[in-house]
Amino acid sequence: MDIKRGPGDSAGADRGGPVTTNGSDKSAEQQPFELYTGSERPYDPEDLVKASGREPTPATLEWARRLMAEEGPGAIERYLP
Repeated sequence: MDIKRGPGDSAGADRGGPVTTNGSDKSAEQQPFELYTGSERPYDPEDLVKASGREPTPATLEWARRLMAEEGPGAIERYLP
């Protein structure tokens, strides 16, 4: 019995090989994997406000400026994983 397959019935049947999840017959390029979870990068008061779960308003931005002035760059550490 000859089974006819439509497009997409068999992974890569019309291309001669398997298709990856990105829709190509080649794997996606690997991107450098770096996570930043602290004060090793510069941040501004708005970043600190958002990391703390607050909305950026003039009052919360002033709070963030004061906290950054008092605690330095490590002020954001308590809000990040």
